[in-house]
Amino acid sequence: MTTAPATIRLTQYAHGGGCACKIPPGELEAVVAGLTHTGPAHPAAELVVGLDDGDDAAVVRIGPAVGGQGTGIVLTTDFFTPVVDDAYTFGRIAAANALSDVYAMGGTPVVAVNLLGWPRDVLPAELAAEVLRGGLEAAQEAGCHVGGGHSIDDPEPKYGMAVTGVLDLDRVIRNDAAVAGTPLSLTKPLGVGVLNNRMKATGEVSEAAVASMTALNRDASLAALAAGVRAGTDVTGFGLLGHLYKMARASGVTAVVDAAAVPYLTGAREALAAGFVSGGTRRNLDWVLPHADLSAVDEDEALLLADAQTSGGLLLAGEVPGAPVIGEFVPRGEHVLVVR
Repeated sequence: MTTAPATIRLTQYAHGGGCACKIPPGELEAVVAGLTHTGPAHPAAELVVGLDDGDDAAVVRIGPAVGGQGTGIVLTTDFFTPVVDDAYTFGRIAAANALSDVYAMGGTPVVAVNLLGWPRDVLPAELAAEVLRGGLEAAQEAGCHVGGGHSIDDPEPKYGMAVTGVLDLDRVIRNDAAVAGTPLSLTKPLGVGVLNNRMKATGEVSEAAVASMTALNRDASLAALAAGVRAGTDVTGFGLLGHLYKMARASGVTAVVDAAAVPYLTGAREALAAGFVSGGTRRNLDWVLPHADLSAVDEDEALLLADAQTSGGLLLAGEVPGAPVIGEFVPRGEHVLVVR
């Protein structure tokens, strides 16, 4: 029987890490293309937001509208392989990332269940317990119950959550509701992807990246609702450009990004210069290139804008206190995305 090394680096047991291991956006859209605009002949409830525009979560109306649109349930799930080596921190990040989809829709998480894949003959059960503890504490910070879950024996460690929340249907935030003339705000800096890639290769931990990934998007969501924002998404594995392309395409507008206004985590540019760019980031950039005018920036800047984020911030159509304005939405032009 083998014994575990004194220090176990979780990232070395997975082929990818975090949201960078998502199926590429173009491939994913092809896979689900036949599933949109479909539903049961006699639905038990009204689906308000579904798969059609690739929004962050599904929304179902749960009660009759009285003096408004009523109350909705928002449902989402997210899981991935380790993005950091520490088990507890991995759990916190994965849970914060799953909870983010509810916040991105303007909802409040109320209950979650765990999703755990674990190579039980390779990694000790004590580490799995630490992952779950991290997820539980992130959910508790959000005021969200954790009511169990499901686990499997898996060749790679994976963790995440399925989350259910509630929201006011009069104030739901959607990715297809951006209108021309609206500013574009971003609530967390970019750069998590290149910093995590460096950490996986060298063991050098970026405390700035960890702090960003473990921070809940709760306050940003509440600020967006208070500001009357009705269009937005969160920035995860498809990068800023990928998620913004989806939002602008669904809304029928063009998104213009001021590259100089986009904030980055400390060390992100240095990690990029050292070559720590994930395959997911390059696929993100390839996906948006046919629909974008990136002539004003060089390839390095474009790669940072497409950097695959894990537990990134909210991308909002409107001004939100404390969040930099990084561009605007304008009437649809030749390109869906323009970086200046």
